[in-house]
Amino acid sequence: MLTLAYIGNGKSTNRYHLPFVLTRTDTFKVKTIYSRTNKGTWMPIPGVNYVHDLQTIYQDPEIDLVVITTPSPTHFQLAKETLEAGKNVLLEKPFTETRQEAQDLFDLAQAKGLFIQAYQNRRFDSDFLTLQKVIESGKLGDLHEIEMSFDYFRPQTPQSVDHYERINSFVYGHACHTLDQVISYFGRPQAVHYDVKQLLGSGRMNDYFDVDMYYDFPLKVSVKSSYFRIKARPSFVAYGSKGMFVKASKDRQEEHLKLFYLPGPGHEDFGVDLPEHYGTLTYVDDQDNYHEEKVISEVGDYGRIYDGVYQSLVHGQAKLVEDQETLTQIDLLEQITANLK
Repeated sequence: MLTLAYIGNGKSTNRYHLPFVLTRTDTFKVKTIYSRTNKGTWMPIPGVNYVHDLQTIYQDPEIDLVVITTPSPTHFQLAKETLEAGKNVLLEKPFTETRQEAQDLFDLAQAKGLFIQAYQNRRFDSDFLTLQKVIESGKLGDLHEIEMSFDYFRPQTPQSVDHYERINSFVYGHACHTLDQVISYFGRPQAVHYDVKQLLGSGRMNDYFDVDMYYDFPLKVSVKSSYFRIKARPSFVAYGSKGMFVKASKDRQEEHLKLFYLPGPGHEDFGVDLPEHYGTLTYVDDQDNYHEEKVISEVGDYGRIYDGVYQSLVHGQAKLVEDQETLTQIDLLEQITANLK
Protein backbone atom coordinates (compact mmCIF):
# COMPACT_ATOMS: atom_id res chain seq x y z
CA MET A 1 0.00 0.00 0.00
CA LEU A 2 1.20 3.50 -0.87
CA THR A 3 0.73 6.31 1.64
CA LEU A 4 -0.31 9.60 0.07
CA ALA A 5 -0.18 13.27 0.94
CA TYR A 6 -1.85 16.07 -0.99
CA ILE A 7 -0.57 19.60 -1.36
CA GLY A 8 -3.80 21.48 -2.00
CA ASN A 9 -7.27 21.04 -0.53
CA GLY A 10 -9.48 22.57 -3.20
CA LYS A 11 -11.72 21.37 -6.01
CA SER A 12 -9.03 19.41 -7.79
CA THR A 13 -8.10 17.30 -4.76
CA ASN A 14 -11.64 16.76 -3.54
CA ARG A 15 -13.44 16.31 -6.86
CA TYR A 16 -10.94 14.76 -9.27
CA HIS A 17 -8.59 12.81 -7.01
CA LEU A 18 -9.97 11.69 -3.66
CA PRO A 19 -13.22 10.11 -4.91
CA PHE A 20 -11.13 7.63 -6.93
CA VAL A 21 -8.32 7.07 -4.44
CA LEU A 22 -10.73 6.38 -1.59
CA THR A 23 -12.21 3.45 -3.54
CA ARG A 24 -8.74 1.88 -3.85
CA THR A 25 -8.24 0.98 -0.21
CA ASP A 26 -6.06 -2.04 -1.01
CA THR A 27 -3.43 0.07 -2.78
CA PHE A 28 -3.61 3.61 -1.33
CA LYS A 29 -3.95 5.30 2.04
CA VAL A 30 -4.46 9.07 2.32
CA LYS A 31 -2.57 10.28 5.38
CA THR A 32 -2.11 14.06 5.08
CA ILE A 33 -3.64 17.01 3.23
CA TYR A 34 -1.97 20.43 3.25
CA SER A 35 -3.67 23.77 2.73
CA ARG A 36 -2.45 27.26 3.53
CA THR A 37 -5.48 28.21 5.64
CA ASN A 38 -8.50 26.80 7.44
CA LYS A 39 -10.88 28.30 4.88
CA GLY A 40 -11.63 25.01 3.17
CA THR A 41 -15.18 24.37 1.95
CA TRP A 42 -14.83 20.62 1.60
CA MET A 43 -15.91 18.09 4.20
CA PRO A 44 -12.91 16.72 6.13
CA ILE A 45 -12.19 13.04 5.63
CA PRO A 46 -12.15 11.01 8.87
CA GLY A 47 -8.68 9.77 9.73
CA VAL A 48 -6.84 12.25 7.48
CA ASN A 49 -4.39 14.70 9.02
CA TYR A 50 -5.02 18.27 7.79
CA VAL A 51 -1.94 20.49 8.13
CA HIS A 52 -0.72 24.02 7.30
CA ASP A 53 3.02 23.33 7.33
CA LEU A 54 4.58 21.64 4.29
CA GLN A 55 7.41 20.32 6.44
CA THR A 56 4.90 17.97 8.05
CA ILE A 57 4.73 16.22 4.68
CA TYR A 58 8.35 16.59 3.67
CA GLN A 59 9.65 15.16 6.95
CA ASP A 60 7.23 12.25 7.24
CA PRO A 61 9.04 9.01 6.29
CA GLU A 62 5.73 7.15 5.86
CA ILE A 63 4.62 9.24 2.86
CA ASP A 64 5.44 7.51 -0.41
CA LEU A 65 3.80 9.88 -2.89
CA VAL A 66 2.89 13.57 -2.80
CA VAL A 67 0.11 14.72 -5.13
CA ILE A 68 0.27 18.43 -6.02
CA THR A 69 -3.07 20.00 -6.98
CA THR A 70 -2.42 23.69 -6.30
CA PRO A 71 -2.92 26.49 -8.89
CA SER A 72 -0.87 26.16 -12.07
CA PRO A 73 1.68 28.94 -11.38
CA THR A 74 2.85 27.07 -8.25
CA HIS A 75 3.44 23.69 -9.89
CA PHE A 76 7.11 23.97 -10.77
CA GLN A 77 8.37 25.35 -7.46
CA LEU A 78 6.31 23.00 -5.29
CA ALA A 79 7.26 19.96 -7.35
CA LYS A 80 10.93 20.93 -7.14
CA GLU A 81 10.75 21.38 -3.36
CA THR A 82 8.95 18.06 -2.95
CA LEU A 83 11.52 16.17 -5.00
CA GLU A 84 14.33 17.85 -3.08
CA ALA A 85 12.67 16.57 0.09
CA GLY A 86 12.97 13.05 -1.27
CA LYS A 87 9.33 12.43 -2.17
CA ASN A 88 7.77 10.97 -5.31
CA VAL A 89 5.39 13.36 -7.09
CA LEU A 90 2.16 13.20 -9.07
CA LEU A 91 1.68 16.70 -10.51
CA GLU A 92 -1.59 18.14 -11.79
CA LYS A 93 -1.82 19.57 -15.29
CA PRO A 94 -0.66 21.80 -16.80
CA PHE A 95 2.56 20.20 -15.58
CA THR A 96 4.70 23.34 -15.93
CA GLU A 97 4.68 26.53 -17.97
CA THR A 98 7.80 25.77 -20.02
CA ARG A 99 9.53 22.74 -21.44
CA GLN A 100 12.72 23.71 -19.60
CA GLU A 101 10.93 23.63 -16.24
CA ALA A 102 9.49 20.20 -17.05
CA GLN A 103 12.89 18.91 -18.14
CA ASP A 104 14.45 20.26 -14.94
CA LEU A 105 11.91 18.31 -12.85
CA PHE A 106 12.48 15.09 -14.78
CA ASP A 107 16.25 15.50 -14.45
CA LEU A 108 15.99 16.19 -10.71
CA ALA A 109 13.79 13.14 -10.18
CA GLN A 110 16.17 10.95 -12.12
CA ALA A 111 19.18 12.24 -10.19
CA LYS A 112 17.45 11.43 -6.90
CA GLY A 113 16.00 8.10 -8.00
CA LEU A 114 12.43 9.41 -7.62
CA PHE A 115 9.20 9.29 -9.60
CA ILE A 116 7.40 12.29 -11.08
CA GLN A 117 4.50 12.15 -13.54
CA ALA A 118 1.75 14.37 -14.90
CA TYR A 119 -1.81 13.63 -13.79
CA GLN A 120 -3.56 13.13 -17.14
CA ASN A 121 -6.87 11.67 -16.01
CA ARG A 122 -8.68 12.61 -19.23
CA ARG A 123 -6.95 9.74 -20.99
CA PHE A 124 -9.69 7.73 -19.30
CA ASP A 125 -12.70 9.71 -20.48
CA SER A 126 -15.37 7.34 -21.77
CA ASP A 127 -15.82 9.25 -25.05
CA PHE A 128 -12.09 9.09 -25.81
CA LEU A 129 -11.94 5.39 -24.94
CA THR A 130 -14.96 4.76 -27.16
CA LEU A 131 -13.34 6.60 -30.07
CA GLN A 132 -10.31 4.32 -29.72
CA LYS A 133 -12.56 1.25 -29.76
CA VAL A 134 -14.21 2.42 -32.99
CA ILE A 135 -10.87 3.21 -34.67
CA GLU A 136 -9.46 -0.16 -33.69
CA SER A 137 -12.53 -1.98 -35.04
CA GLY A 138 -11.34 -1.02 -38.53
CA LYS A 139 -14.85 -0.06 -39.62
CA LEU A 140 -13.81 3.51 -40.45
CA GLY A 141 -11.18 2.31 -42.91
CA ASP A 142 -8.16 4.55 -43.29
CA LEU A 143 -8.42 7.54 -40.94
CA HIS A 144 -8.68 10.93 -42.63
CA GLU A 145 -9.72 13.44 -39.98
CA ILE A 146 -10.70 13.63 -36.32
CA GLU A 147 -12.32 16.66 -34.68
CA MET A 148 -12.25 16.91 -30.89
CA SER A 149 -14.25 19.69 -29.23
CA PHE A 150 -14.45 20.77 -25.59
CA ASP A 151 -16.88 23.69 -25.61
CA TYR A 152 -18.50 25.85 -22.93
CA PHE A 153 -20.92 28.70 -22.78
CA ARG A 154 -19.35 30.61 -19.88
CA PRO A 155 -18.80 34.16 -21.16
CA GLN A 156 -18.59 35.40 -17.58
CA THR A 157 -15.27 33.58 -17.14
CA PRO A 158 -13.21 35.54 -19.71
CA GLN A 159 -15.22 38.69 -19.00
CA SER A 160 -14.09 38.56 -15.37
CA VAL A 161 -10.38 38.51 -16.29
CA ASP A 162 -8.79 41.81 -17.31
CA HIS A 163 -5.27 40.63 -18.18
CA TYR A 164 -3.47 37.80 -19.96
CA GLU A 165 -1.29 35.16 -18.28
CA ARG A 166 0.07 32.26 -20.31
CA ILE A 167 0.02 29.71 -17.49
CA ASN A 168 -3.61 30.61 -16.71
CA SER A 169 -4.72 30.79 -20.33
CA PHE A 170 -7.54 28.68 -21.78
CA VAL A 171 -4.99 26.77 -23.83
CA TYR A 172 -2.89 25.79 -20.81
CA GLY A 173 -5.91 25.03 -18.65
CA HIS A 174 -8.02 23.10 -21.17
CA ALA A 175 -6.02 22.15 -24.25
CA CYS A 176 -3.78 20.29 -21.82
CA HIS A 177 -6.61 17.69 -21.74
CA THR A 178 -7.22 17.26 -25.44
CA LEU A 179 -3.63 17.69 -26.64
CA ASP A 180 -2.57 14.95 -24.25
CA GLN A 181 -5.28 12.65 -25.56
CA VAL A 182 -4.00 13.13 -29.10
CA ILE A 183 -0.34 12.71 -28.12
CA SER A 184 -1.06 9.61 -26.01
CA TYR A 185 -2.75 7.85 -28.93
CA PHE A 186 -1.13 9.22 -32.08
CA GLY A 187 2.25 10.46 -30.81
CA ARG A 188 4.05 13.67 -31.69
CA PRO A 189 2.54 15.42 -34.74
CA GLN A 190 4.63 16.05 -37.82
CA ALA A 191 3.28 19.60 -38.14
CA VAL A 192 0.93 21.92 -36.27
CA HIS A 193 -1.26 24.81 -37.44
CA TYR A 194 -3.24 26.82 -34.94
CA ASP A 195 -5.65 29.67 -34.40
CA VAL A 196 -5.61 30.88 -30.79
CA LYS A 197 -7.60 33.98 -29.88
CA GLN A 198 -8.50 36.49 -27.23
CA LEU A 199 -12.09 37.11 -28.34
CA LEU A 200 -12.43 40.09 -25.99
CA GLY A 201 -9.32 41.75 -27.39
CA SER A 202 -5.57 41.94 -26.87
CA GLY A 203 -4.47 41.89 -23.25
CA ARG A 204 -7.53 39.89 -22.19
CA MET A 205 -7.88 36.22 -21.33
CA ASN A 206 -7.24 33.64 -24.05
CA ASP A 207 -10.69 32.09 -24.53
CA TYR A 208 -10.57 30.22 -27.86
CA PHE A 209 -8.32 27.75 -29.61
CA ASP A 210 -8.36 25.64 -32.77
CA VAL A 211 -5.27 23.45 -33.20
CA ASP A 212 -4.68 21.19 -36.22
CA MET A 213 -2.16 18.38 -35.74
CA TYR A 214 -0.90 16.59 -38.86
CA TYR A 215 0.25 12.98 -38.97
CA ASP A 216 1.03 10.54 -41.80
CA PHE A 217 -0.99 11.77 -44.79
CA PRO A 218 -3.92 12.25 -44.87
CA LEU A 219 -4.61 12.20 -41.12
CA LYS A 220 -5.35 15.49 -39.38
CA VAL A 221 -6.50 15.70 -35.76
CA SER A 222 -8.09 18.99 -34.64
CA VAL A 223 -8.71 20.08 -31.07
CA LYS A 224 -11.11 22.98 -30.58
CA SER A 225 -12.64 24.87 -27.69
CA SER A 226 -14.31 28.15 -26.81
CA TYR A 227 -15.97 29.80 -23.83
CA PHE A 228 -18.59 31.32 -26.16
CA ARG A 229 -20.30 28.25 -27.67
CA ILE A 230 -23.94 28.46 -26.61
CA LYS A 231 -24.41 24.98 -28.05
CA ALA A 232 -21.42 22.67 -27.89
CA ARG A 233 -20.08 20.90 -30.94
CA PRO A 234 -19.88 17.08 -30.79
CA SER A 235 -17.21 15.79 -28.47
CA PHE A 236 -15.66 13.63 -31.22
CA VAL A 237 -16.21 13.29 -34.94
CA ALA A 238 -13.99 10.84 -36.85
CA TYR A 239 -13.93 10.43 -40.62
CA GLY A 240 -12.36 7.56 -42.54
CA SER A 241 -12.30 6.11 -46.02
CA LYS A 242 -15.25 3.81 -45.23
CA GLY A 243 -17.25 5.64 -42.58
CA MET A 244 -17.62 8.14 -39.78
CA PHE A 245 -18.26 8.13 -36.04
CA VAL A 246 -19.99 10.90 -34.06
CA LYS A 247 -19.98 11.05 -30.25
CA ALA A 248 -22.02 14.10 -29.30
CA SER A 249 -21.90 13.94 -25.49
CA LYS A 250 -18.86 14.01 -23.26
CA ASP A 251 -17.70 11.67 -20.54
CA ARG A 252 -20.14 11.85 -17.61
CA GLN A 253 -17.71 11.44 -14.71
CA GLU A 254 -17.38 15.20 -14.23
CA GLU A 255 -21.15 15.63 -14.45
CA HIS A 256 -21.65 13.11 -11.64
CA LEU A 257 -18.80 14.46 -9.53
CA LYS A 258 -20.34 17.94 -9.62
CA LEU A 259 -23.54 16.41 -8.23
CA PHE A 260 -21.53 14.62 -5.50
CA TYR A 261 -22.61 11.32 -6.99
CA LEU A 262 -19.30 9.57 -6.36
CA PRO A 263 -17.74 6.27 -7.41
CA GLY A 264 -18.07 3.43 -4.94
CA PRO A 265 -20.47 0.76 -3.66
CA GLY A 266 -24.06 1.42 -4.66
CA HIS A 267 -22.98 3.79 -7.43
CA GLU A 268 -21.99 1.24 -10.05
CA ASP A 269 -23.56 3.48 -12.70
CA PHE A 270 -21.16 6.32 -11.85
CA GLY A 271 -20.02 7.99 -15.07
CA VAL A 272 -21.76 5.40 -17.23
CA ASP A 273 -23.47 6.55 -20.43
CA LEU A 274 -27.16 5.88 -21.00
CA PRO A 275 -28.28 4.73 -24.48
CA GLU A 276 -29.14 8.31 -25.44
CA HIS A 277 -25.47 9.22 -24.93
CA TYR A 278 -24.10 6.54 -27.24
CA GLY A 279 -22.25 7.59 -30.38
CA THR A 280 -23.31 6.70 -33.92
CA LEU A 281 -21.11 4.75 -36.33
CA THR A 282 -21.96 4.93 -40.05
CA TYR A 283 -19.96 2.86 -42.54
CA VAL A 284 -19.94 0.57 -45.55
CA ASP A 285 -18.54 -2.93 -45.18
CA ASP A 286 -16.34 -4.89 -47.59
CA GLN A 287 -19.43 -5.93 -49.56
CA ASP A 288 -20.52 -2.27 -49.88
CA ASN A 289 -23.43 -2.79 -47.51
CA TYR A 290 -24.46 0.34 -45.59
CA HIS A 291 -24.61 0.26 -41.78
CA GLU A 292 -25.61 2.77 -39.14
CA GLU A 293 -25.42 1.65 -35.54
CA LYS A 294 -25.12 2.89 -31.99
CA VAL A 295 -21.85 2.17 -30.20
CA ILE A 296 -22.11 1.28 -26.54
CA SER A 297 -19.76 3.63 -24.69
CA GLU A 298 -16.71 2.39 -22.88
CA VAL A 299 -16.70 3.07 -19.13
CA GLY A 300 -14.32 5.85 -18.09
CA ASP A 301 -12.38 5.86 -14.84
CA TYR A 302 -10.07 8.69 -13.80
CA GLY A 303 -8.67 6.42 -11.10
CA ARG A 304 -6.80 4.39 -13.70
CA ILE A 305 -4.09 7.05 -13.53
CA TYR A 306 -3.55 6.03 -9.91
CA ASP A 307 -3.50 2.37 -10.88
CA GLY A 308 -0.68 3.19 -13.28
CA VAL A 309 1.24 5.12 -10.61
CA TYR A 310 0.90 2.15 -8.26
CA GLN A 311 2.24 -0.23 -10.89
CA SER A 312 5.21 2.07 -11.55
CA LEU A 313 6.15 2.64 -7.91
CA VAL A 314 5.46 -0.86 -6.56
CA HIS A 315 6.16 -3.10 -9.54
CA GLY A 316 8.58 -0.99 -11.57
CA GLN A 317 6.40 -0.72 -14.66
CA ALA A 318 6.87 2.12 -17.14
CA LYS A 319 5.08 5.38 -16.45
CA LEU A 320 1.56 5.57 -17.82
CA VAL A 321 2.29 9.16 -18.90
CA GLU A 322 5.76 9.13 -20.40
CA ASP A 323 8.15 12.02 -19.81
CA GLN A 324 8.49 12.61 -23.55
CA GLU A 325 4.72 12.86 -23.93
CA THR A 326 4.63 15.58 -21.30
CA LEU A 327 7.53 17.42 -22.94
CA THR A 328 5.81 17.21 -26.33
CA GLN A 329 2.61 18.65 -24.89
CA ILE A 330 4.39 21.59 -23.27
CA ASP A 331 6.31 22.22 -26.52
CA LEU A 332 2.94 22.61 -28.22
CA LEU A 333 1.46 24.77 -25.45
CA GLU A 334 4.42 27.14 -25.66
CA GLN A 335 4.30 27.23 -29.46
CA ILE A 336 0.61 27.98 -29.84
CA THR A 337 0.59 30.73 -27.20
CA ALA A 338 3.76 32.41 -28.42
CA ASN A 339 1.97 35.38 -30.02
CA LEU A 340 -0.51 36.10 -27.23
CA LYS A 341 0.07 38.98 -24.85
